[in-house]
Amino acid sequence: MSRTVAEKRAAFKALHTSGCFILPNPWDAGSARYLHTLGFQALATTSSGFAWSTGHADNSLPRDAILTHLRKIVEATDLPVNADFENGFGSTPNEVAESVRLAIETGVAGLSIEDSTGNAAAPLFSIEVAVERISAARRAIDENGGDTLLVGRAENFFAGSPDLDDAIARLKAYSEAGADCLYAPGIQTREQIEAVVAAVAPKPVNLLIGSTSPFTLQDVAALGVRRISVGGALARAAWGGFMQAAQSLAQGRFDGFAGAAPGSLLNELFEKRG
Repeated sequence: MSRTVAEKRAAFKALHTSGCFILPNPWDAGSARYLHTLGFQALATTSSGFAWSTGHADNSLPRDAILTHLRKIVEATDLPVNADFENGFGSTPNEVAESVRLAIETGVAGLSIEDSTGNAAAPLFSIEVAVERISAARRAIDENGGDTLLVGRAENFFAGSPDLDDAIARLKAYSEAGADCLYAPGIQTREQIEAVVAAVAPKPVNLLIGSTSPFTLQDVAALGVRRISVGGALARAAWGGFMQAAQSLAQGRFDGFAGAAPGSLLNELFEKRG
């Protein structure tokens, strides 16, 4: 039986109280439904994976397109969905609050707000402005049921400013401003991960692992991380297979289809809807 939005949000929050879970990132309804069959407990969207599927670069799609995408992913699965909501589609706190309100209406169980500006000359909002934006997102959530999980993201390592001390200062400030979960995409070493986990404890931490890694799920759990997301990695893996097959075809060969999923299997998977 399908769970209500409230039930999915409650289940999602419960996942953040103990242990460590993998939060894979589908890029469309089909990939979301397949991941559901594998026993994952929750999913997260990927701004990059979705953008590539539409022929655009990451962070280039308008808010309305993202909101429509969120609704499609939420409707495709009975699992809680965390929204990669980029920087909240607004520079001012009021703009972020309005975007968050609209995202909540799609039925997502959680959403993340980045502190990136989109301006290469000044890629990060000042910590003061970034805190105001997180506070605005928190108020929007509280005014609309209060059950959507808020993730505060420090984009230092993705924005060309890999300053761990600054990232930690930002995450601590976002926690105090009302973020339920903290995330510094790009940290990789055991020392970096342990430092972030310790700095924001007891709040949960999301770790991005978007490529091959020496860490196992058990290793990451032992470091105190609560959840692991993979960003656009699954989409990139799919693109890698497609590009290899297409390049072989362009050379007059058909060996690139080796390992392709059988159409009968895909039809069976998607006939099971409902």
